[in-house]
Amino acid sequence: MITIIASTNRINSYSLKTALYYQKVMKQMGQEASILSLEKLPEDIIHADMYSKIKPKSFEPFQQIITNTQKFIFIIPEYNGSFPGILKIMIDACTFPDSFSGKKACLVGISTGKYGNIRGIDHFTGICHYLNMEVLPLKIHIPLISKELDDEGNVFQADTLKFTNQQISRFIAY
Repeated sequence: MITIIASTNRINSYSLKTALYYQKVMKQMGQEASILSLEKLPEDIIHADMYSKIKPKSFEPFQQIITNTQKFIFIIPEYNGSFPGILKIMIDACTFPDSFSGKKACLVGISTGKYGNIRGIDHFTGICHYLNMEVLPLKIHIPLISKELDDEGNVFQADTLKFTNQQISRFIAY
């Protein structure tokens, strides 16, 4: 099972729009993928006992999706030169090490600025390695994301189309 994670809890985010685009292209390439948007995380996820074995019941559906996933595509927006804290909270709330160990990851950095979350993807790569995840070497950085998607949510810039298609096809075969 492949899960695309829209890695912010911001409503109607470019992360979710990009995740929907990745899902559409994967389907065109013959591969199904589901989307897990962190905007759907339960509000009670942050609590003092989150690092113990006590997890809120509201998190169980998320944990089940993570447990059943073998390959993840993380669409990660730039927040203050890195990745959103809610992504780290979601990972911290998951069962360790079973949730991610031995699984595969594909990383896509996006930003409204000109660097496409280069540093955030580097930071998150370190976390993936700590979690014992295999990370696809081809990482994509999409700057100025608001100018990359058309009104229907499709990437239309030639170079971005080329690299996202290349990344998606490599990840399917990975």
